[in-house]
Amino acid sequence: MTMNFRTNFVRDPAALKHHPALVLNADYRPLSYYPLSLWPWQEAVKAAWLDRVEIVAEYEEVVRSPSTEIRIPSVVVLKDYVKPQKKVAFTRFNLFLRDEFCCQYCGAQGELTFDHVIPRARGGITSWENVVAACSRCNLKKGSRSLKQVGFHLRKPPRPPSASDLMNLGRKFPPGYLHDSWVDFLYWDAELQA
Repeated sequence: MTMNFRTNFVRDPAALKHHPALVLNADYRPLSYYPLSLWPWQEAVKAAWLDRVEIVAEYEEVVRSPSTEIRIPSVVVLKDYVKPQKKVAFTRFNLFLRDEFCCQYCGAQGELTFDHVIPRARGGITSWENVVAACSRCNLKKGSRSLKQVGFHLRKPPRPPSASDLMNLGRKFPPGYLHDSWVDFLYWDAELQA
C-alpha cells in the first residue's frame, strides 16, 4: 500500500499543487510576489540535489529513491543571487497589477479590460501613460470620447511602474494557499503588531 501511494504521488500531477516550494533569492526575498515564486516539489528536490539551493523549511512528507530519502522542501533559497529586472514589461497582467485589478474610472473589480485614456482614434498611443484598467461597462460608456466628455476621472494618474512598485503591489494579493513555513519569508518587512 505504501509503495502504491508513493508511485501515485509521483505520477499524480495534482500532487504538485499540494507541495510547492517557495523560492527565495539569496537575500531571502521571494523572486516575485505576484505570481508568487513557487516551484513544483520535484524542481526543488532537483535543485537541492544539484547544490543550487539551500533548503530552509520542509514538509512532513518524504520522497524516496532506492538509496535516498528526503523530506520535501517547502522553502528554498538560491545560492546565487538573481538580479531583479529594473525595466518592467508592458503587459496586460502588469498593467492590471499596477492598477490593483480595479477599474480606474469606477473602482470596480472583476472582469477587466484596458482602455486608452486618450482614445487611439484621437491620436492616443498604447503606453503606460495612456492605458488603464477598465471594467467593460466604463470602457463601453467612454468609447472613443475624452474623459471630460463622459465625466470620468482617473483614480490615479497612469505612469510606468518600477519593478519594486509591482513587487510591493503584488504583496497585496496573496495566493489562495500559503503554507505556514512561507509566512515569515513573505512578510519579513511587515510592521510588527504589539
